[in-house]
Amino acid sequence: MERSVDSTVEPVGLTISQSEPTGCGAWALFNPHNRMHRFFVLAFICFLSFGSYFCYDMPAALADQIQKDMHVSASQYTLLYSLYSWPNTVLCFFGGFLIDRVFGLRAGTLIFSGFCIVGHFIVSTGALFGPDYYWMMEAGRFVFGLGGESLAVAQNAYSVSWFKGAELNMVFGLQLSFSRLGSTLNMNIMTPIYNSFRSSFKSFEDYQVLGAALYVGFLLCIFSFMCGVAMWILDARAARVLKRKKEETGENIRITDVRYFPVSFWVLSIICVMYYSAVFPFIAVGKIFFMGKFAFSDSAASLLNSIVYFISAGASPICGILVDRTGMNVMYLLISTIGTLISHLLLAYTWITPWLAMIIMGVCYSLCACALWPMAALIIPSNQLGTAYGMMQSIQNLGLALATLICGAIVEASGYLMLEVFFICCLFIALIACVVLYLVDDYYGVGLNLTAKARARIEAEERDRAEIMASHSEASSQSESVHGEINYDVLTQPRDATALRHRFYSFVAPDAEEPVEMYKARTISLSRRSVVS
Repeated sequence: MERSVDSTVEPVGLTISQSEPTGCGAWALFNPHNRMHRFFVLAFICFLSFGSYFCYDMPAALADQIQKDMHVSASQYTLLYSLYSWPNTVLCFFGGFLIDRVFGLRAGTLIFSGFCIVGHFIVSTGALFGPDYYWMMEAGRFVFGLGGESLAVAQNAYSVSWFKGAELNMVFGLQLSFSRLGSTLNMNIMTPIYNSFRSSFKSFEDYQVLGAALYVGFLLCIFSFMCGVAMWILDARAARVLKRKKEETGENIRITDVRYFPVSFWVLSIICVMYYSAVFPFIAVGKIFFMGKFAFSDSAASLLNSIVYFISAGASPICGILVDRTGMNVMYLLISTIGTLISHLLLAYTWITPWLAMIIMGVCYSLCACALWPMAALIIPSNQLGTAYGMMQSIQNLGLALATLICGAIVEASGYLMLEVFFICCLFIALIACVVLYLVDDYYGVGLNLTAKARARIEAEERDRAEIMASHSEASSQSESVHGEINYDVLTQPRDATALRHRFYSFVAPDAEEPVEMYKARTISLSRRSVVS
């Protein structure tokens, strides 16, 4: 487990050089030695995925318009989400590995952000050309998926690189908050933008209006790409000024190393995929669900459907601080799973206002994200975190790809009640996995459910142990240097009887300083041997 970062020192893993920046570079906001600079960098980290999150849920925001303007069924519509997830069943894992071992974090961020830009441009252009080019929208979502989740892996890696220990949960929460701000903004402005374009460009066909509206997301993807460029510059400067050392273990990290990931990691991955399979696919079809069961208007259904993201934008940092201060990640994961299960039961079997269920889901979703994702950093070595996060998101996207296909089929065959039953089953599996994770953690002593104070105490003990080992290592090196200065010409000279006797005693009792003590040690040794024999 990593050390917490003190407010007066540099991040863990950074070694401060003796030279301080000068000029405007010495200002607190731009000085890598200063804590304020790290939070300045955090703003760019948070906006790295803003554009991709905005574009990811564009089909949900314009679900009714897409199905009508492009003349597609519910299963064809949900295919837009499946095609995003399918490449990430493999690429997320390889994306994390490429970030770790091939591209590097900085170049990898820009490469994957570029895939998002190109992919959404193809989606928008396909809609602009009309229903006959719906295949182009599907292809664009596939290309968009090549970058979207791997970009999130890079974002997580940046967060772990700049923030560790007690700050990490809060940073993950804030990062999620900004990302979901993009999703919330998308849910609430895309329908007004579509209607505005429709009234402004009356000569346009409906599908052309749809295509023009989708280009808004293309511009925001470019904005996120520019944040990636800024992160390249800031991270490279910090590495130069702080003499940042790349963490190496001397091991050759291979993709097959995932075989040695502990059981707790795989249980955590099961919770991840089952929990999110009950949230994201629901949001994808939620707008039409609210319009059908509760007779909400288009704008009211969009607002209600976005409430999960809206709440997470504000609640995620608070939940992150809560988990930071108290620990007990597994307990919070269990609470969030139960809360989300209750919200789906309310939506499925009651006519209570859906606002209550969606508010519960929003709070639990925020708490789950802040408790779940940082646990990977407690389980996996830091030099394999990119691969670990990639594997988690690969498993998650495999589940989401299947879940969205199942959702489309269930809606067409049996309606939304059976769809809610499917979500409830997913959450029951996640709940069982939470209990298993608690038992595995208790058995192996990983410490995922420890309180923050207990973790701090263990960290202090590990630091003391590391310092003792370092001092012993230093003493050993000094001893070797002393032996290197021995005059071997003296050792090869003939010795008298006293010198030979002292030489013999030095083997019997090497710590004794006087011949009398050597004699006593030898006598005791012989007496013990006789007793044993």
